[in-house]
Amino acid sequence: MKKLTIMLALALGTISSAQAATTYNISKEWTFTHSGSGYLAEIPAFDAVTNTLWVAGVKGVDVLDAKTGSFLQHIDTSAYGSINSVSISNGMAAFAIENTTRTNAGIVQLYNTSSRSLAAGTNTFTVGALPDMLTFTPDGTKILVANEGTPDAYGKRIGTSVPRVYGSAANDPVGSVTIIDVANRTVAATATLAGVPTSGTHIRTNTGMDFEPEYIAVSADGSKAYVTLQEANAIGILDLQTNTFTNVVGLGAKDFSLPGNTIDPLNNGNVNFINANVKGLYMPDGIATYDVAGKTYLVTANEGDFREDDGDRSAASSLGATGDLANIRISNTDSSAGDLYAAGARSFSIRDADGNLVYDSGDILDKEAFARGIYDDGRSRDKGVEPEGVDLFSLGGRTIAAVGLERTLKGAIALFDITDPTKVSFIDMIVSDGDLAPEGLVAFEIGGKSYLAFANEGSNTTSLFSISAVPEPGSAAMLGLGLVAIVAMRRRQQ
Repeated sequence: MKKLTIMLALALGTISSAQAATTYNISKEWTFTHSGSGYLAEIPAFDAVTNTLWVAGVKGVDVLDAKTGSFLQHIDTSAYGSINSVSISNGMAAFAIENTTRTNAGIVQLYNTSSRSLAAGTNTFTVGALPDMLTFTPDGTKILVANEGTPDAYGKRIGTSVPRVYGSAANDPVGSVTIIDVANRTVAATATLAGVPTSGTHIRTNTGMDFEPEYIAVSADGSKAYVTLQEANAIGILDLQTNTFTNVVGLGAKDFSLPGNTIDPLNNGNVNFINANVKGLYMPDGIATYDVAGKTYLVTANEGDFREDDGDRSAASSLGATGDLANIRISNTDSSAGDLYAAGARSFSIRDADGNLVYDSGDILDKEAFARGIYDDGRSRDKGVEPEGVDLFSLGGRTIAAVGLERTLKGAIALFDITDPTKVSFIDMIVSDGDLAPEGLVAFEIGGKSYLAFANEGSNTTSLFSISAVPEPGSAAMLGLGLVAIVAMRRRQQ
């Protein structure tokens, strides 16, 4: 029996190696250019009922045929305010719309994707201020809305201490998550963050603003939601059984002086990746979840973000930094002389459900962009390629992460195999001519084929790529040999 176990392990190891040896065919299917005054292509969502893409962008939503990219309809939402996000489940589209006075309560509207009109019954809900993103739970029974609650003016600096401290803003709406019961068409709860226990390190609470929920991902079983608090460098954990936050996890800092974590700190026209004596606060924007062996993992795009008025940032020279670090933009609420903290990690990360770091992509994103001639040196002292959005999909039995890069010279999406969160591998980087600054992305299937769509804020375009997995011929042969070996072993044991 022991011999059989060993041989089975060897055979399965052969199969595992064969699966890993896969190439990917990636092809652009179409690009659609949006038009209309004030319209920006920001967030796409796919409807499997009608095979359509719904692209939200400030003034409204453009509905496109997902197969061809042809224009079907524009839904104008400008009378209600600016639309920030769209999410779709079971033939229902939910729109997140901020008030024309953004510190006032926003709304969520529901649309029928077949009629492309407001859903029957109750279809409009009052939510928190500046609903920036929303998503359905996996079973479609709830809609979760991230109400960012950005103030109209930020708190002012208190004293002259270093690191700096800012007081409260005069009109700062509460950051929250609204939970909508889809079946009953009611607001079931509004979860806030005041007084929630904290863990981890480097939570930013002295920036002159409250916690501001940015993006939400839900566990596969629908029991918990994970909410990025970008400017605070934290993730809020939301219990969907009690509809309350149970913890705010500080995400720590990345050390750019360590091997594999190089950055180019100067926007001087000469790209030079070096290990620098500075750290980066992860400050994720987009987040996604997936399960491996019954455990939930979080995938984050570590963009980094300061206040809108940039009042919490300074050049490192203000703290005496010279040379390569003089111009890098740092958080002045975290930095002191010789101990510098920049915004963003120039990477994507994988964490466990408690927020512990499992994997970080290091300097791969910046370097791969540079290798393809699309690295924007003008952003070097800020946040590099600025990973913004992330979506996950399954392809050829593997779990793939697609990471959108907001600050490159052409539209760029990095693909990674994250099947095993401890053994992540870079696959490829999609470089899309005619696209610039992907804001949101969504992966989906039509007829058994996998597609990735992304909306580009800079170029006002939406593009679709098809992606397929092709096992290498040698790998397929090895896979066959592995299966034969297992069959042979079983026969010998009979």
